[in-house]
Amino acid sequence: NFDLPFCCFLRFDDLKEGDVVRHDGKRSDGYLEHIFKHAAKELFGMDVKEITYKALKNKDFQEVTLEKDGETVLRFAAAYGFRNIQNMVLKLKKGKFLYHFVEVLACPGGCLNGKGQAQTEDGKPDRALLAQMEEVYTAIPVRLPETNQHIQKMYQHWLEGMDSKKVQDTLHTTYSAVNQSTSSLDIKW
Repeated sequence: NFDLPFCCFLRFDDLKEGDVVRHDGKRSDGYLEHIFKHAAKELFGMDVKEITYKALKNKDFQEVTLEKDGETVLRFAAAYGFRNIQNMVLKLKKGKFLYHFVEVLACPGGCLNGKGQAQTEDGKPDRALLAQMEEVYTAIPVRLPETNQHIQKMYQHWLEGMDSKKVQDTLHTTYSAVNQSTSSLDIKW
């Protein structure tokens, strides 16, 4: 078990009208890449510049690992699409899921490939438009949450410093295994 500060997930509110920034990552998906790099630095003192996704069963179930001294110390996964989410839940139930963090998105291919996006006349994703959207997205500048002045002020004034007890109590959490329920209301995948 390890914990991550809630500030990994905060948005920016100090932007001027017309400014657009994005989180770390090559696509519009979640925050896996930012959280991975932050965890590598905070937990293991490693400054990761680039991460490499390894496709597992398909392109929508990928993993990212961090090795230190020949040992895998972080293992993250990205599970996109309901079939991959379902397989992930099954592995979790069997105790065969070795990930520290999982990013789950319902749309195969991630958010830019969602049903709310432009499609061809036959209802399929418009690959050319998707490539164009990814290109536009990656051209937007990255802005890390920890560089936000409002977050810095919040830590200093409201939370009494970066390493205070108030920070631990308010923004951190730990995750551990939950005992399996025997209720008939459990979801059966």
